[in-house]
Amino acid sequence: MRNMATDVIHAGEVDIRFSGAVVLPIFQSATFEYGGAGSYHDLKYIRLNNTPNHEVLHKKLAVLEGGEAALVTASGMAAVTTLLLTVLRNGDHLLAQNCLYGGTVTFLTNDAVDFGIDVDFFAGNDPDSWEALLRPQTRAIYVEPMSNPLLEVADLEAVVAFAKKHKLLAIIDNTFASPVNFRPLDIGFDVVLHSCTKYLNGHSDIVAGGIVGSKEIIERVTHRLNHLGASLDPHACFLLHRGMKTLVLRVRQQNENALRLAHFLQAHPRVETVYYPGLETHPQFARASRLFGGCGGVLSFEVKGNVADADRVLSRLKLSVVAPSLGGVETLITRPVQTSHSGLTPEQKKMAGISDKLIRVAVGIEDGDDLCEDFDQALKD
Repeated sequence: MRNMATDVIHAGEVDIRFSGAVVLPIFQSATFEYGGAGSYHDLKYIRLNNTPNHEVLHKKLAVLEGGEAALVTASGMAAVTTLLLTVLRNGDHLLAQNCLYGGTVTFLTNDAVDFGIDVDFFAGNDPDSWEALLRPQTRAIYVEPMSNPLLEVADLEAVVAFAKKHKLLAIIDNTFASPVNFRPLDIGFDVVLHSCTKYLNGHSDIVAGGIVGSKEIIERVTHRLNHLGASLDPHACFLLHRGMKTLVLRVRQQNENALRLAHFLQAHPRVETVYYPGLETHPQFARASRLFGGCGGVLSFEVKGNVADADRVLSRLKLSVVAPSLGGVETLITRPVQTSHSGLTPEQKKMAGISDKLIRVAVGIEDGDDLCEDFDQALKD
């Protein structure tokens, strides 16, 4: 088994280089010459996600996550919705962690009902409460490795055991960890989702999604996606392919920077609370240390004071861009109530523990000392 640092470069690459090109060209062709395909889904066509640019990504992503097959989509939400609309149908029931990405929560609470799908939300660290939520129609359980934005680490091993006991499909959105830090299929999850916009691409210049699992599941999802039409453009495929080649280097630096910044903020007199599973004070530190190779580049904190004090910090930072998203080479900072979780109701925000003055930092690959110095000057009275 090769090291992931080698696989991000070589896994899934074509055996014969086109005209000797070291870098796979962009196949900007909507359609391809008929080659004897026996079914509609096997025709070569951009919307069917099977150009050479797509196929290399599928093979590489499958290798990185340790899955049988993979599929890329036009966005992370396209991956989430297409998977759920493939494995769930009218009358089915889903168990979902109660602190998921805001867009996923909005889909589950506002849109899933239109498809006849019922959802119950559960606490990721209270396995004793899960049984009471089961129904005969429950088909799947859905979690994230680290919650956004409070970085709670659910009892992922218990989730897998629960799913196997009750014959549920175990789904995890692994965006926050990336396969560098965690490979969910290795501990028994069935399907892995990604917003490839984030760490996998790493340069804040495309939106894309990914799904990894068994050949059977990926084939089903592919057929559904072919009809829904959320295909990834070949040029975006090219950029994602290029970005993935530096994934290991970038994530290792982001792990180091985030842990360093978390320690710095925790010791700062103007900071009230820091949320990062790499800190020994984090309630799931032992679990994170056991499961993850690193805790990623996202941390959150609350300053002492009020919302105005939080906004003052954002306005005074020089190296961090005030913008949503994460996983890029540059550090981004935001208040989640204004961005990722703006679609939640006040009650949902309160239930998730997300305050108005909470600040989320998506750490980039800048020098760690420079980042700490920048936050220090922004926090000063």
